[in-house]
Amino acid sequence: MTRRNRDRDAESEEIRAAAERLLAGTPLRSTTGKLTGTELITECGLRRDIVYGDHKDLVDEFRARAKAQNFTPQVVQNMAEENAVLREALAKTKADLASERERVRALVRAAAELSLELEQAREELAAAQQVTRLPGPRGTGSS
Repeated sequence: MTRRNRDRDAESEEIRAAAERLLAGTPLRSTTGKLTGTELITECGLRRDIVYGDHKDLVDEFRARAKAQNFTPQVVQNMAEENAVLREALAKTKADLASERERVRALVRAAAELSLELEQAREELAAAQQVTRLPGPRGTGSS
């Protein structure tokens, strides 16, 4: 099996560029932007065995810089803030929905009661119309 000639300098530059992007919070390939060796490998696009085999010193340097940086990248901070805002909005929406559902239940009960009362009133009216009416008093009116 023949090994392809690799350009170790180009690989080193790719790893360094990936490290800078992750530390700046502007990753191109990493979906999380976490400051880990795995994300560095994802960001640089090289195979794990190449990165850890020939460029372990760059991985160690990246980890040291990430640890010294001692803050969350801006991308992760923004996502955390957006997550908090969305959680608050979801909680408010759930509370509003519960309140509306309770109102709907009350309105359904009221509509059912009114429907029963209307039916009773109709039955009473029908029963009252079966009574024979007496003529009104005589002598009132014009002759």
